Amino acid sequence: MNVPFTHLHVHTQYSLLDGASKPKELLQRAMELGMDSIAITDHGNMYGAVDVYQTAQKLNKEAEKEGKPGLKVIFGCECYITPGSRFDRIDKQPRYHLILLAENQEGYHNLVKLVSLGFIDGFYRKPRIDKDILRKYSKGIICLSACIQGEVPQMILQRNLDGAERALQEYIDIFGKDNFFLEMQNHDLEEERTVNQQLHIFAEKYGVKLVVTNDIHYVKREDASAQDVLLCIQTNKNVDYPCHCGTLQRGPDLRSVTAAGVSDSGAVS
Repeated sequence: MNVPFTHLHVHTQYSLLDGASKPKELLQRAMELGMDSIAITDHGNMYGAVDVYQTAQKLNKEAEKEGKPGLKVIFGCECYITPGSRFDRIDKQPRYHLILLAENQEGYHNLVKLVSLGFIDGFYRKPRIDKDILRKYSKGIICLSACIQGEVPQMILQRNLDGAERALQEYIDIFGKDNFFLEMQNHDLEEERTVNQQLHIFAEKYGVKLVVTNDIHYVKREDASAQDVLLCIQTNKNVDYPCHCGTLQRGPDLRSVTAAGVSDSGAVS
C-alpha cells in the first residue's frame, strides 16, 4: 500500500559543496516515484529557486501532455539562526539550523526577506538570521525544528532539557502550534535516536505535531560517492570519513514512527 509522502528537507547543488542533486534530475526522480510534491531547502540560500521553478514548470507541462500528474514545489530554506543577534561577530557562538517553508505568497516574500537579511546583516562565516527578524517576518511560513543541528535537538543532546523547552516555546510563540513542527530523522545515528525519543515527549506535552524527514543531498544511491567528495572538499576531510546524508526515498520506505523514534529506512533508487 502506497502512503502519500512529501520530502520536506531536501538539498540541491545550490547547497554549495554539500548537495549533489541537480534540479532536473531531482524533480524527474520524484515524479518517477509517484510523488506529488517536494520541498527545496538549501543551506542558507535560495539560489536555486528560479532554476527549480522553471524546471518544474517545464516538467509539469510535459507531464500534462502525457496525461500524467505534475509536481508541486515547496520553496524553503535551511537557515542558520543565532541565539544572539545577527549583528554579533563572535567566534564559537552557536549557529543552529532551522527549516523554513513558504506556505503561501506572503510566506515566500518573507522567506526571501529573511534569507537576504541573513547575508546583508548577519553574514559571519555563514548567512545568519536571529529571532528578532524571524518574529518580524514569520507570517506565511511553516517552521520545522531541523536536524540534530537545530536548536531544540542540540539542547537535548547537551542534556539541557530546560533550554530545549524554552527554545521550543519560543518557536511556538513565533509561528503558532499550527505552523511549527518537531522534525525527526533517522540516519542510524545514536544522537538522532536520543533526540527522537525526547521530541515525542515534547510533542505530547506541548501539543505540537511531529514530522518525519530524510536529509536528502543526492538523488540515487550511486550518487553517494560524488556527494561524499563534495563534503570532503567542504570539510577538509578525506573520503574515508563517514557521511550520513540521505538519498531520495519513497515515503513508504520511511517506516513506522514508534516511541523509539523513526525506524530504519532504505533508499529506493
